[in-house]
Amino acid sequence: MEIVTERVEVPLAGGGTMGGYLARPASGGPHPAVVVFMEIFGVNAHIRDVTERVAREGYVALAPDYFHRTGPGVEYDYDDDGMAKGMVLLGQLVASEMIGDATSAVAFLRGRVDTTGKVGAMGFCIGGHMAYLTAAEADVDAAASFYGGGIVADPGPGGEASTVGRTAKIGGRLLCLFGAEDTLITPDQVATIQAALADAGTNHEVVVYDGADHGFFCDRRATHHEGSAADAWQRVKTLFATELA
Repeated sequence: MEIVTERVEVPLAGGGTMGGYLARPASGGPHPAVVVFMEIFGVNAHIRDVTERVAREGYVALAPDYFHRTGPGVEYDYDDDGMAKGMVLLGQLVASEMIGDATSAVAFLRGRVDTTGKVGAMGFCIGGHMAYLTAAEADVDAAASFYGGGIVADPGPGGEASTVGRTAKIGGRLLCLFGAEDTLITPDQVATIQAALADAGTNHEVVVYDGADHGFFCDRRATHHEGSAADAWQRVKTLFATELA
């Protein structure tokens, strides 16, 4: 599907704006929408590529820059320097501000004339955390969380309530994707997430890929795991095709 892309400014509820990268089908519509949450490396070439892939499936896709308060516009490489810089910005995130940014991104998409009102979310690493948090707090119809880090941390970002503790608020379907070799997200953490989702009666699926490490979906990282990435992409496409129709 032919798409068009642009840089946008997303109005924030408390004033000001948040930068973002938007990709959408070049014709037809209205279309469902998807928020694509970045990793700690910013809205870089990989996240823009994912956003464009989503758009080619028939969605208006937005990758918001939720580092806009402390590092607006950063784009880091997948190396030690990029990791160190991204971790500094990660440590400055606050859950209530993350929720505000997610809510503003969803409202921005729902307010467009080329969207249907159905909105999904997906994200990677801390963006996977954002997708889980968004599913709980920002009224989306479906979400896919790729190796969401820190979901079970208590307290959560900025010393606020844990994200896993918000699980009962999730209304749409949630897909969680993890790698069995991921030392950053232990089996105990995955089990805690699974138990919280089950206890809350959430419409969900948790998939753990054998042989996959953290970052397995990103083809620019040494941990890219082609088979797991391909299967995960198919699951995400099915999720959105079913829940955002």
